[in-house]
Amino acid sequence: KMKALIITWEGYQDQEVVYPYYRLREETSNPEDIVIMANVTGRFSGILGVYMESNALTDELKNPKSVEKYLNEMDMLVLPGGVKALEKLRQEKHVLEFVNEWNSRNKVIASTCHGAQLMISSKIVEGKKISAYYSIKDDVNNAGAEYVDAPYVIDTNIVSSPHYHWMGEWMKAAIDLTNSK
Repeated sequence: KMKALIITWEGYQDQEVVYPYYRLREETSNPEDIVIMANVTGRFSGILGVYMESNALTDELKNPKSVEKYLNEMDMLVLPGGVKALEKLRQEKHVLEFVNEWNSRNKVIASTCHGAQLMISSKIVEGKKISAYYSIKDDVNNAGAEYVDAPYVIDTNIVSSPHYHWMGEWMKAAIDLTNSK
C-alpha cells in the first residue's frame, strides 16, 4: 500500500500533477494515501486550467511534527514541473529543507521537468545523474549533477524525467523503485 506526497504550487504543469496523482491512486485502496500539498488548500489550477484538490499546505512543513509525520508516513515524494509554479515553490526555504531531509533518508523522489529546480535549490543533485526539461540543462550541470537526456533516469533514490511525454515510463520506474525498498 503506497503513500505519496505531491508537492506543487498554483500554476503547475497540469499533466505532471494529474497523471501521477491518478496513477498513484491505483496503488492504494485509500485515496487519502496520495496527498497533494500546495500553497493553497482546496481547488486550485494548473497553467492549462485543470483543477485539482490540494489537501495540505506547504506551510505545514514549517512545523517539525508535520515534517516528521510526512517523512515517516509517506513512501514517495513527487515533484511535478511547471516553470511558474517551481519559480515560486523553490523560494520556500521550509520546502527545500524538507526535500533535503527526505533525500538524506534515501526515500524515493520522482521529479519531472522543472521539478529538478526544486532538487537543485534543495542541494541534493551534486554527483547525481538527473534528467530535467532541456532548458535547465545548464542549471543541472552547474549544480554539480550530470544532465541526462532520457525518458527517465534512476540514480540511487531519485527518478527524474525531462517532460510529460514520458509520464508512463517515469511513474512506472518510480513505483517499481518504491516497491523495491
